[in-house]
Amino acid sequence: MSKDNYVDGLFIKDGRLINDRPDGMTGIQRAANMKRAVDNDRKINSIAEGIQVAENRKGIFNQLKY
Repeated sequence: MSKDNYVDGLFIKDGRLINDRPDGMTGIQRAANMKRAVDNDRKINSIAEGIQVAENRKGIFNQLKY
């Protein structure tokens, strides 16, 4: 890529204009996305932990039956 084709994140390649600009996400949007990902991860871990506790209880009750 030559410097004369590159203007404000745009350049010409094979006769086409290519957008090589960084994404337009602000810091606030990034923080909101990270918070959403953390909240979702906590919810998934909580559900997985509940499933594990239920499986353990089933195992204990099955052992007490015999």
